[in-house]
Amino acid sequence: MTPEEIERAVEAGMPQTVEDLKRLVAIPSVAFPGHAEAPVLAAADLTERLLRAAGLPHVRQIPVEGSFPAVFAEAPAPPGAPTVLLYAHYDVQPAGDPALWRTSAFEPTVIDGAMYGRGAADDKSGLIAHVAALRAFDGRFPVGVKVVIEGQEEYAGERLEAFVEANPELVRADAMVIADCGNPRVGDPALTTSLRGMAAFTVEVRTLAEAVHSGAFGGAAPDALAALMRMLTALHDDNGDVRVPGLARGTFPGASDPEEEFRQTAGVLDGVSLVGSGSLADRLWASYAITVTGLDVPTVSGAINAVQAVARARVTVRIPASGDAKTALNDVTAYLEKVAPWGVRVSFDDFVTGSGFEARSEGRARDAVERAMARAFGRPPRQVGQGGSIPLVATLARQFPAAEILLYGAEDEGAAIHAPNERVVLDELRRIITTEALFLAEYGAGAG
Repeated sequence: MTPEEIERAVEAGMPQTVEDLKRLVAIPSVAFPGHAEAPVLAAADLTERLLRAAGLPHVRQIPVEGSFPAVFAEAPAPPGAPTVLLYAHYDVQPAGDPALWRTSAFEPTVIDGAMYGRGAADDKSGLIAHVAALRAFDGRFPVGVKVVIEGQEEYAGERLEAFVEANPELVRADAMVIADCGNPRVGDPALTTSLRGMAAFTVEVRTLAEAVHSGAFGGAAPDALAALMRMLTALHDDNGDVRVPGLARGTFPGASDPEEEFRQTAGVLDGVSLVGSGSLADRLWASYAITVTGLDVPTVSGAINAVQAVARARVTVRIPASGDAKTALNDVTAYLEKVAPWGVRVSFDDFVTGSGFEARSEGRARDAVERAMARAFGRPPRQVGQGGSIPLVATLARQFPAAEILLYGAEDEGAAIHAPNERVVLDELRRIITTEALFLAEYGAGAG
């Protein structure tokens, strides 16, 4: 197919694409504990049907131990052509407070060219992008195709990692497309070339056998909460840079967005400064970040006049692709022990680590997808990083070091993923579908 024929096929298929996405978004496929399992399985069934309808001859659900099934599909490669693995996930985040949604979370609604609903962007848009791009070829694919659609990425996604490690031949491919990210803004094409890794832990400080009256003991009895606060504030200097030894700042090769635009997207209040030093891209994608994501202490409404005996905090460390999650975890916990005041007892538990990812800067698939994206968007893509880790990517990179891994998608920073009023812009979805179909055609045509 010529590029013009591909573009016409994608455009002609958009009404069906929109209807398919509506059907998916209407299913509350929340794979978190405490949520109904039946809708998750229904989403798996619909995913299987959609992949069959896209012309893939072999489609099946594959059990994943301790998780929901992955939907796997494949089509053999034409002689001499490479094979491409396409990844997305059909599970979604919980909807949260219904009162914060302007439309019902699981009643997909199109308003001003955007579809609203939980999962419309993350990541049912990625799933549908694969389906629609494949459908454009009417069953005559220019490359070998393998598709893996995960069923529990948003919660405990590392279970698919273990499956891939145990079944590497099932997903082996020359290029791998991860459609679970997106562009900085609508119409601004980007390839994600860096994913932050992550480490998280809970720190507990104990000072007393039990809480005591602040009037009788305050001023001499060591307050566990005050000790923990001193430890946590020691993690950053006055400028907001991480001061933990070993966690150095880095440099990102891509361009930064304007600071004013970042402030607006992040909702930074007037008069409040950004933190850290270096360019925004350096701070966001090439340097470490430490965030206190939770505290276990008495609430203000339930507070009593007592010196606290114990206090706990959840700490998350975001790690640049060049860093090592376990090393960073050890560096931060050792530093907290070092700065703990008054001889307080410090303990750590609930450890989580996840590796980052850095894409190769060149390759035949990378060149092909850049040209495809430039045609679909009318401008060449730029490099960006993403803060959310995708558990499978590091495993694929480790298992298949020769494969090119490409990350893109129809999401954008205004898509409100994991938040109320999630949406995907349908024109952006069309451009991503066009990108993928053009990429598959050019990558296949360049074989040999």
